[in-house]
This record gives sequence, C-alpha cells and structure tokens, in this order.
Amino acid sequence: MNTKRIGAAGAAFLAATIMAACANNASGAPTSAGTVDKSAPTVTIMVGGMSKQIYLPFMLAKQLGYYDKIGVNVNLVDEPAGGDATQNMLAGQVQGVGGFYDHNIALQAQGKSSEAVVSMLQIPGEVELCRSDLKGAVKSPADFKGRSLGITDTGSSTDFLTQYLSKKNGVDPSQETRRGVGAGQTFIAAMKQKAIDCGMTTEPTVSQAVSDGTAFILLDMRTAAGSKAALGGTYPATSLYMQTDWVNNNKPTVQKLVDAYVSTLAWIQQHDGAAIADKMPAAYYKGVGKDAYIKALDSEKGIFNPTGLMPEDGPKTCLAVLGEFNPKVQGKSIDLAKTYTNEFVKAAASVG
Repeated sequence: MNTKRIGAAGAAFLAATIMAACANNASGAPTSAGTVDKSAPTVTIMVGGMSKQIYLPFMLAKQLGYYDKIGVNVNLVDEPAGGDATQNMLAGQVQGVGGFYDHNIALQAQGKSSEAVVSMLQIPGEVELCRSDLKGAVKSPADFKGRSLGITDTGSSTDFLTQYLSKKNGVDPSQETRRGVGAGQTFIAAMKQKAIDCGMTTEPTVSQAVSDGTAFILLDMRTAAGSKAALGGTYPATSLYMQTDWVNNNKPTVQKLVDAYVSTLAWIQQHDGAAIADKMPAAYYKGVGKDAYIKALDSEKGIFNPTGLMPEDGPKTCLAVLGEFNPKVQGKSIDLAKTYTNEFVKAAASVG
C-alpha cells in the first residue's frame, strides 16, 4: 500500500493542531462551581476530527448541556485520524470512538470485537476535491493513477473510501500515493503547496477550499444520491463505537450516552444551520467564516441520521466496499450483526 504522510512542516502543523485541540477538550457534567461530578461515571471519547461537521453531534451534545443532564463526565479528545482513534480504544486509553462505522467491520476481520451503539450519519458527507489547476485533467477516479491523493491518515475511513473509488474506476491503489494530511488548514495547505492533487475531506473544509478557488468538487457524497452513485448504496458513517466487552460491562453508562446522542440528533432535525452554528464554539467556523459554515450545514443537514438506528442496508454496503480492496477483510466471514447494536437507541429516553 503506497501511503505517505505530509512532509515535516505539515506534520509539525498537524501536531500543533492536535495539541491545541487537546488543550481544549470538552469535559461534561460540571457542577455549578465548574468542577467535575466525581460521583458520576467518566467516559473518554476520541473523535476523528472534532471540528468537522460530520462529527458535530459530539460537541453539540456538550453545548446543549446533555452530558450534564445524563450524569456522565464526558471527555472529548480530538484526533484527526480515525485509525489512530481506534488503536487508542483497543489499547484502553479511551472508552469510545467518534468515527466511521466501517472500522468495526475491519476490526472483526482482525479477530477483535467492537460495535457501534448509535449511528449518527446516514451517508459519509465526504467530498473528493481536486486542485483547480487540474480541472479537465482529472475527470473521475479513473484518472488517479500516478496521482498524490490526500486522506485523513493511513487506516482512516477516507483511506478506505479512496482505495475503493480507485479500484472501482480501474486504478490499482498501489498505483497512487495516499498522503495523510488531516483536515482543515493542513488539508488546504497541502493542496495549495501541490503536495496532493486531489483529496477527500468534509465540511467546513470543502466550502473554504472551493470558495477561495483552491479546489473543485470531483465527487460529492453529501447527498444520498451522490453516495449511492459513488459507493453503490447507503453508507452509514459517523457513529459512537466501543469494544463489545466494555459495552456489555457498562450498559447503564452506554444507555445514558445514547440517550444524549439520540436527543442531539432530534435537536438537529428541529433547527436550521444558523441555530446549530450558534451553539458551536466559534473556533469551529473561524477558518471558513460563520456564514459559510451555516450555508454548508443547511445544504448537508440530510446527512444526519434522524433516529440513531443503523440503516438496514448500510452494513452490507460497508462490507462490500471494504471487501473490494482490504486484504484483512477479503475472504473473511463477517457477522455484521455483531458490528453494531440498536438495543440502546430503541430504549433511548429524551434528554432535552
């Protein structure tokens, strides 16, 4: 697999971004004096790029005060790569991951057991951007051969999806270079410096890169139609997933978390982009501007799962995608029913 990280300067910038994000981690359930309720359970959730709109429910739940109301101290840790977040979960450093559901399939293929306990996105919300100077030269993933392609990081869902789109369009993934460039400013910098030709990212990075002329949209998976055209079906994306043993041993805590997220998903459906943006930290839309952030939210609000239930045909689509190129999944017998559970969503109580 031909994957590379961005150069030293980009890596240093990315490290600084992570450190800044970690310094501002969200901690739930403060008392009126601003201290943590020590009698409540504490759960650390690592999110694969917290400022991305596709992961918005995790911070929005905090901003709405839902972690306080459910009585769980929730520490949100920002990690720009879903693959790294998964490894931290397996190592026991975090209890949950805010990332794409498909990681659970890949983990089962490796003999590890984890499950998504709530589904937050019905479709990926990902967009394949290409540099503006390549318009006409890159018309589809069939033109990826020999190209440098931006992904969040090796082992991330953007890595999975990029390889799938390449192979589906006749390009062997070994004939391209995939570079881990994160999202936001590191992604845009990589494109402006021509370190990547194309790359997969989400809002608000998409709006910023397109509006300033840095990039054009090659493939758009922010709509159900676009996702189906690119991937062949419903592709559930953002979820909260945890190791199965931890879920089974901490069901009351998991239920509280799911209550908070199902209520957050319902709140999203009841409000427009402006109302949602008003609840988010200003740092989340600083780069693109609040107006553009709101516009992006309004245009892609349909990506959010209104119920939290796993889409019925979603796991099969994810398995089909991973089975196309991932040697760890190919030929393995995968029990999809063990990669997610609707138990907690069906029992969810309203928090608001």
